[in-house]
Amino acid sequence: MNLESTLVSESLWLTKVVINMGILLIPLLVLLAIAAWVISLYNFFVASKARIKAAVQEIGNQLKRQADLIPNLEESAKGYLSHEKGIYKDLTDARKQITEAVKSGNLQKMADAGSKLASVLPGIQVLVESNPELKADGVVTKLMDELRDTSDKVMYARRLVIDLTADFNVKRVSFPSSIIANIFKFEEQPGLITPTEGEHVSVSATELKSPKVKLN
Repeated sequence: MNLESTLVSESLWLTKVVINMGILLIPLLVLLAIAAWVISLYNFFVASKARIKAAVQEIGNQLKRQADLIPNLEESAKGYLSHEKGIYKDLTDARKQITEAVKSGNLQKMADAGSKLASVLPGIQVLVESNPELKADGVVTKLMDELRDTSDKVMYARRLVIDLTADFNVKRVSFPSSIIANIFKFEEQPGLITPTEGEHVSVSATELKSPKVKLN
């Protein structure tokens, strides 16, 4: 066998090797791509559930803060609130609703409680603005600022829960991501539509009985 024949034979052999390797590599690359896709979707569902839970806890924590602040506001402005029976009753009802909502851990109840207080605050602000002495009271104005701040945080966390649950639930039922959701049994996230009664935020009944907040 001359040199030319040897080179041709080796070339053909190398070609066959490359073709065989390609045949083996293509399925392997496909499997790796599928594995990466599965891992990516799995991580999405896990991360989304964690973010939803964190947002719910934030709502609970901010409502707990409001439950602490309202008695201080009632005490500081009681002389003025006593003449505003409607506002005083609304504020008292809001505090009661917040306390009960946080204890229940029911997301919808917590969201409703946050909305209740948000609707009461403008009336209190008008009362403060119309009374120079009350407006000049640093404690009252600071309490109002903190209540507005916590109310804004509740609304933000509520919007975040709505957006996250919508994204999660759409992906859960959309093909082909629904395959992964079914394999790993990712259930629909109720969000603010049909809240789960059994899952509570990390706020205990004991914490709700904490002493009044002292502001300097």
